[in-house]
Amino acid sequence: MSRPHPNALAKFPASMRAMQLERPGEALRAVHLAVPHPGPGQVLLRVEACGVCRTDLHLIDGELPDPVLPMIPGHEIVGRVVEPGAGVTGLVPGQRIGVPWLGWTCGHCGFCESHRENLCDAARFTGYQIQGGYAEYTVADARYCFPLDEALDAAEAAPLLCAGLIGHRALEMAGEARRIGLYGFGAAAHIIAQVAVWQGREVYAFNRPGDSASQAFARQLGACWTGAGDERPPHPLDAALIFAPAGELVPAALRAVAKGGTVVCAGIHMSTIPAFPYDILWGERRIVSVANLTRRDGDEFLALAPKVPVRTEVVRFALEEANDALERLRRGALQGAAVLLP
Repeated sequence: MSRPHPNALAKFPASMRAMQLERPGEALRAVHLAVPHPGPGQVLLRVEACGVCRTDLHLIDGELPDPVLPMIPGHEIVGRVVEPGAGVTGLVPGQRIGVPWLGWTCGHCGFCESHRENLCDAARFTGYQIQGGYAEYTVADARYCFPLDEALDAAEAAPLLCAGLIGHRALEMAGEARRIGLYGFGAAAHIIAQVAVWQGREVYAFNRPGDSASQAFARQLGACWTGAGDERPPHPLDAALIFAPAGELVPAALRAVAKGGTVVCAGIHMSTIPAFPYDILWGERRIVSVANLTRRDGDEFLALAPKVPVRTEVVRFALEEANDALERLRRGALQGAAVLLP
């Protein structure tokens, strides 16, 4: 990370606290680093809150290829603009913004020019190839910053920027499906369940066997049925959204959906999908994946969330407690989402 511009030192400290990954498989390390300076097209922001996502675990566990190291994780960032870089318009100091997983794209490939920038082959991602939000300050590409309502609580807004956006994109892939199965009732599912219920859909929640707390949480948010991932729901589903990174859930979901149904794999990483008989795919069932997000997703979902309104369940941690938050996420010991507060 580069040093701050000399003329900007009066606006903010010369150094900042951060939690940094140096090698996959190791715990994050608390460090002091120079506050970065925004380059052309970037903004410097002071981080108010940063959500802890399962993708951060995949990064730390070495399940994502070719990360930039050392890396500050975190891609559910809520912050305030400190200094816009050269050429930035529409973002002003003090403004609250959100920064998501997709952090940079080339802007000129066929995917970018057709508003499918989530598929850009040159894309770079926040907290993976771009330094992220487990820090007091960070820089972000202004094209991928979303203005946020001042009335929002920063910690409660943070999960909207990945769990919410990916959940929204997954639900959109389900089309007009009325009966929706949610596999893995964590941060994304607890957000999108509220949207689905508000839209008049039936929500069926699948959790780990014996996880009565998650089942009760799902029912509290409007699920009409809860059960284990390998159980069959009382009615065939129109679509199943898989948020857990467990490949064995794909055949289970195919067995649960009706003919013509859709199974959406919504994670960036999933364990190997086991072989399954063709008859559970036959009948025009289909399997699709969600890849990242588009700016349109952000605009649509952040406008929709207050109408529901979406209420995020969060557990707050100090920045230096990032390793504890990650371990609790790994154990499934959280209801809703973990959020770091620098």
